[in-house]
Amino acid sequence: MAQTNHCSAELIERRDVSASLAVFRFAAAERPSFTAGQFATIGIAAEGDLIERPYSIVSSPHEPFLEFFVELVPTGVFTPKLWELKVGSSILVRRRIVGQLTLETTVKRHLMLATVTGVAPFVSILRTEQIDRERGAASSYRFVVICGASHTVEFGPYRSELEALSRAGWLTYVPTISRPWAEPDWQGETGRVEDILRKHADHLGLDQSNSVAYACGHPQMVANARAILERARFLTDQIKEEEYFALHELPPHK
Repeated sequence: MAQTNHCSAELIERRDVSASLAVFRFAAAERPSFTAGQFATIGIAAEGDLIERPYSIVSSPHEPFLEFFVELVPTGVFTPKLWELKVGSSILVRRRIVGQLTLETTVKRHLMLATVTGVAPFVSILRTEQIDRERGAASSYRFVVICGASHTVEFGPYRSELEALSRAGWLTYVPTISRPWAEPDWQGETGRVEDILRKHADHLGLDQSNSVAYACGHPQMVANARAILERARFLTDQIKEEEYFALHELPPHK
């Protein structure tokens, strides 16, 4: 199996968020070069073949590992094999890391919309922002992250991470759940991302004159958010998006 386009990576940490969601951290044999918000293609050898899938990178380019937030598709070809990996197992990572869901540096205000694992590229961007600030970089960027899920467990460890970052004042983090009847103690927003998008964007003063919007995750959310933003006069190049699967595939709209 030719590996000239790949490097090996060892699973160094795994955190199971739920039966179908997990965080994987890998140490790559060669430290990859990428921009926060991009995705890597990872591969697992199986019966003489290399099965590959692209995943948005959660970690910052400043961090010494590659982190991924993955949803298990029980009938899929790739994720069941990923779920079988133990700490110390190896995968392959394509050396070429790509993707356009990166920070638009010409704009100061950034509206980020995600469903479940779609928060990954935004965490990468925000971790990078935090590390840069800690290293003394001057920044006037302001971020709003609206993240939707059916249940709070699906926010994974990133809910507490983003809540902590929001206390610094440059990030507003808004988690929302679409099945609040299952969690009567929940005091946060309810509904899907697109249900509360305009409420928070308008309240915080993010509009087509001063902001770029990003949408990542469930394709129905991405499509609905795009339509809402277009009605709010956002131009095509002010909306960056990434879908994680086609509408005919399995995951439900979170």
